[in-house]
Amino acid sequence: MFRSLKNIDSAYQQVKTLALLFMVLCFSVSAYAIYAARQTATEAQGRIYVLDQGNLLAAVSHNVKENRPVEARHHVQRFHELFLSLDPDPKAIEYNVKQALFLADASAQRAYNNLKENGYYNDLIQANISQDIRVDSVRINAAVYPYYARCYAQQRIIRASSVTTRRLVSECYLRDVSRSANNPHGFLIERWRAIENVDLRTERR
Repeated sequence: MFRSLKNIDSAYQQVKTLALLFMVLCFSVSAYAIYAARQTATEAQGRIYVLDQGNLLAAVSHNVKENRPVEARHHVQRFHELFLSLDPDPKAIEYNVKQALFLADASAQRAYNNLKENGYYNDLIQANISQDIRVDSVRINAAVYPYYARCYAQQRIIRASSVTTRRLVSECYLRDVSRSANNPHGFLIERWRAIENVDLRTERR
C-alpha cells in the first residue's frame, strides 16, 4: 500500500515537472513569436514597394540624421568646387559663383565682392588663367551645433607658361536649412573664411 502511494506521489511529481517544462517551453515559443512579429512589422514599416513599368522595386527608409555628416562634408566640398573652380569666361565665373552662393551666407558674398573689387576675376579673364581645386578632406564636428567644418584642399592656378599649386585651408560653420533644388543637402555655410592659402610649388608648362 505504501509502495503504491509512493508510486502515485512519484508519478504526480513527474507529471508536475513535465507540466512546468511544457509551460516554460510554451512561454518561450510565445515570447519568440511576439519578438519575431514585432521585428517583421518594424522592418515592414521601413520598406515600401514601387511599381516601375511592371517591375516591383523595394525602397528602404533610413533615418536622415545618420547621413548628415556625410552630407555636410559633400556640401562643403561642393561649395569650394563651385566657388574656386574658375575659367577665363565671365559667364562661367558668374554661374559658378551664383551656384556657390546658394550654399553659403553673406560671408561668401563678402569674399566674392572683395575679389571682384580687387580685380581678381578680371585678371583671370584678361590673362586667360584657369583655376581649379581638389578637396583632399573635410572634417566635421557633428557633436556641437552649428557644426564646425574645416576643409583641406589644393588649388591649381593654370597660366600659359606655368602651373602654380597652392595649399588652401578654410573653416566655416554649418546650419540646417530647408532643402531645395539649389541646396539639396539642406545646409547653409556660415562664417566661411580661408585661414591658409600658400604657394607650394610652381612648374613650367
